[in-house]
Amino acid sequence: MFTVIGALSSCALIREDSAPRPMIAPERIDLAKDIRLARDGWPAARWWTRYDDAQLNALIERGLADSPGMRVARERVEQARADVRRARAATRLKAAAFGRVYRQWSDADGRVGPFSITDPVPGLDDGGYNSGARDGTVSSAGIAGSYALDLWGLQRSAVEATVGAQNAQLAEAAAAELEIATGVAQTYFSLQTTLAKIALLERMRDIQAESVAAMKARRERGLVAQSAVAKPTEQLLQAEQLLSLARTQLIGFREVLRALVGAGAEDFAAIEAVPLPQPQPELPATLSYALLSHRPDLVVLRWYVESSFDQVDAARAAFYPSFDIKALLGFNAIRIDDVLHIDSRQFRLVPGLTLPLFDGGQLNANLRKARTTSNTLIEQYNQAVLNAVRDVAVAAAQVQGLEEQARLEQAKYRQVRIGGDDADARRARGLLSRVAALEAQIPALHEEAQLADTQGKRLAAEISLIKALGGGYDLPELPRDDPAERRRP
Repeated sequence: MFTVIGALSSCALIREDSAPRPMIAPERIDLAKDIRLARDGWPAARWWTRYDDAQLNALIERGLADSPGMRVARERVEQARADVRRARAATRLKAAAFGRVYRQWSDADGRVGPFSITDPVPGLDDGGYNSGARDGTVSSAGIAGSYALDLWGLQRSAVEATVGAQNAQLAEAAAAELEIATGVAQTYFSLQTTLAKIALLERMRDIQAESVAAMKARRERGLVAQSAVAKPTEQLLQAEQLLSLARTQLIGFREVLRALVGAGAEDFAAIEAVPLPQPQPELPATLSYALLSHRPDLVVLRWYVESSFDQVDAARAAFYPSFDIKALLGFNAIRIDDVLHIDSRQFRLVPGLTLPLFDGGQLNANLRKARTTSNTLIEQYNQAVLNAVRDVAVAAAQVQGLEEQARLEQAKYRQVRIGGDDADARRARGLLSRVAALEAQIPALHEEAQLADTQGKRLAAEISLIKALGGGYDLPELPRDDPAERRRP
């Protein structure tokens, strides 16, 4: 009894451990009071359907189903599930059937161990070949099994660590979905904004081309100087330059969309121009702990932190004795005909104890590494939470600013439009030429292009806010107590 207690007390001592780092305080997970929007709430799970655009819906659904990024994320989830199954298998009873035949020597006294395959050929000291030494073909068959007793939770902690990593990969897949959906939506609306601007630039180009033609006709009749043709020609060339740039941008947005959804050059339908929808930005009245369960990237890190706690537990459990049981039930005989004879049966039950005594500091080094890895993940998680709050604040502030900019541009457009309407009225009364009336529309067309550009920016900012809020991802509310306190040694 005292021998066992003494042996247990002499096992390796835990020297390289410390308390875990604290998790971020809840008061730091909120926005400044001056960042508010008219509508409260979190994004819906399929938030893109709010725009009622069949083309956008089809593109996002295709990206979520077929894109290489999503396929990689799903494969990683399957890898994590395989790791969990493998870790769980290590905790269960192992058994295997065996059968073998081999040559064996024995000395004159018949000294040989069962199942031995390494005994040497008997030498002269054992009587040699002529002193009664024998050789024979040994046949054996049976079932061998083993089971490790998890008294200190080492295997259980290892399983829980892999489960945590699996949950992290599931959240990683959700983060990949959010990345693809927001990327497709932002690129799609940038493309639609460019299509709207191209339509307006073409109208301006046509007006300026007609103006140049009219001025050239007057020049040919000697009514104006050559310099009078230069100004409208310069404006026409500027319009053509802007059109060329916009068409180049259009090709770029199309190729980005193709890459995001994983489409080839031949199986990507042309995007039809549709009116840009009105933005509908929402912002929760408060963030607090709810943000932690709505952001998949934060859930990923949270699960990795939880997994690291289990790895620390496993590293601590390695300091304690391990127990296992091995068993064998089978038959062993010199002659193959006697293998299944009752006298050839063998049974073994071998309880085992492994007690770490002197390991050169390896166990403490492993524990120290597990603890520092855990603390690093905690600090990364804390920083990620602060970055998430910053993302929401910046996106919401940008939405606020663009809403004000759009309001001012609408007012400006109404004022500019007065000049175009007045020109149309004067033309209707025969007081203004057709070309002059068309030229009076150009400032309003410029403002419409600016409004379309601002509308596209507002939609992009709204989608950035949706992404910052987690894009409709949601989990049950996380525990409000500090995991570091729950796992404190």
